[in-house]
Amino acid sequence: MNDDIRTVQSFLQSVHPYDTLPQDELARVAGSFGRRHLATGAEIYAYGEPLSGLFLVETGGIEILDRNGALVSLLGPRNSFGERGLMRGGLAVTSARTTEDSELLMLPEAEFRHLVATYPAFERYFNRSRGAEARAVDLTTRKVSELMARKPVTCAPGTPVAEAARVMRDAHVSSLGVIDGAGKLLGVLTTRDLTNRVLAEGRNPSVAVSEVMTGDPVSLPPNAIGSDILHLMLERKIGHMPITENGRLVGMVTQTDLTRFQALSSAALIRDIAGARTVAEMAAVTRRIPQLLLQLVGGHHAHEVTTRLITDIADAVTRRLLALAEAEIGPAPVPYLWLACGSQGRQEQTGVSDQDNCLMLDNSTTADDMAYFIHLAKIVSDGLNECGYVYCPGDMMATNPRWCQPVRVWRDYFRGWIATPSPEAQMLASVMFDLRPIGGSAGLFSEMQAETLEAASKNSIFVAHMIANSLKHTPPLGMIRGFATIRSGEHRNHIDMKHSGVVPVTDLARVYALQGRLTPVNTRARLLAAAEAGIVSPAGGRDLLEAYDLIADTRLEHQAGQVRVGAAPDNYLAPPDLSDFERSHLRDAFVVVRTMQSALGHGKGALS
Repeated sequence: MNDDIRTVQSFLQSVHPYDTLPQDELARVAGSFGRRHLATGAEIYAYGEPLSGLFLVETGGIEILDRNGALVSLLGPRNSFGERGLMRGGLAVTSARTTEDSELLMLPEAEFRHLVATYPAFERYFNRSRGAEARAVDLTTRKVSELMARKPVTCAPGTPVAEAARVMRDAHVSSLGVIDGAGKLLGVLTTRDLTNRVLAEGRNPSVAVSEVMTGDPVSLPPNAIGSDILHLMLERKIGHMPITENGRLVGMVTQTDLTRFQALSSAALIRDIAGARTVAEMAAVTRRIPQLLLQLVGGHHAHEVTTRLITDIADAVTRRLLALAEAEIGPAPVPYLWLACGSQGRQEQTGVSDQDNCLMLDNSTTADDMAYFIHLAKIVSDGLNECGYVYCPGDMMATNPRWCQPVRVWRDYFRGWIATPSPEAQMLASVMFDLRPIGGSAGLFSEMQAETLEAASKNSIFVAHMIANSLKHTPPLGMIRGFATIRSGEHRNHIDMKHSGVVPVTDLARVYALQGRLTPVNTRARLLAAAEAGIVSPAGGRDLLEAYDLIADTRLEHQAGQVRVGAAPDNYLAPPDLSDFERSHLRDAFVVVRTMQSALGHGKGALS
């Protein structure tokens, strides 16, 4: 095997679905790829032309255009393109050209068809995913790592503003990242800053950038999605979003970068919420969420994208309510943090959501201060209820004095639950391990989260109790190739797709996160992190992830179907409403979950 084939094989091991191939087959396939180096602006193929094979981006960038020349998607390394045409008669259904110097790998058409016909993973991936080429125009679903400028233009804090302006002019950018010698982001300097803080104020052009920049700016990590950028820009009224990793600047996204993308209506809802002056105005916005759910599911978006966008709306409502509350009762006497747990905490809200939240207060909080936070909690909780996020039946809300406490009390809570894992402690720990900051001083939680995960993972008795607690919700499997449905009541002969469907996987993922001291809260992110950390085996992690995707997708499709006919969405699915094919695959997914539960219960943690 020559070095080039080895290089291609190594690259393919990081690309799905090639990573599912046996090693000998992967080596054979790697040898069948051709390589093309193309300069910026080169046409790869035009609409209607015969395609010679499937393209895979190794380095560089590609833009996909429709037959009218409108941008459909921007692609980067590890992205494939051309399969839609190959699957539809061999003629290109889009045009493709490079946006920068690019290295492309090309799989011959015959080899592509062989893989699709031979390996189910290829058939599933290439038959399903290129909704993605048509959908990638949606900013909200794009990874930030694909949107950002990979080499941000920067300067040091001591740079004179005149020199910084020349750098911006020569680089054709509207902002600079201000960094220290280690690459840590200190601030952002924009053309607006030069206008408002230098020219308008008549300041000397030799003044240092550090005196006029926006210091300590809000930033996002590369694994965020486009909706995070859009929502923050709308809420904060900013036009530049730095992308940081471990504090270091790795990219910059601007409003100009986003103009080529068409945002989904979730962005419009966020905009309307950010500008709402009353709770009634916000409630009018949240009443449009079921239609958004229908739109997202109808567009075949992945369940984790749909639930993330819906949760973003709840986050925006919460933050707007906090701002309205402070405008009504004055600023907080001490720092505080509003957190969500439950489905909002995990960013997994669907068309049916109650509220689960709490308040962490600075340790300097006095007894007199508590009256303020009791009032704040009531305003926000009542507002959430009016907006459709109904009061939690279990009273897991900041209006409950138990869940509105200084950080030191919260530390005592977690220490007590870990030291004495009673049934109530297990339940509360399960809820509170899904906490996510929404508004306020996030630093009140981050240090305690790390401490709690470490302490909990080291306590084998607590972990054992958490494992036992995670096995209480079981998939609805009948004895003979059927489902165990609800036996009586309003939902007789239905499956509870929440408590018997997604919750068993959510519980497993939470235990894996505990065992591995993993900080993600989202269920799918926890499963991916657990597989990467070796908490579950590669085969077990992959099977559970695919099972969870099918279960979660089925739940959302059921809810969208109810919205479509004018009914309120719920979690109760009648098996006869599914086709034989769908019932078979759903049952197989439940079998995987049951098997993973059994493995965890026997101390194996994963399928072999």
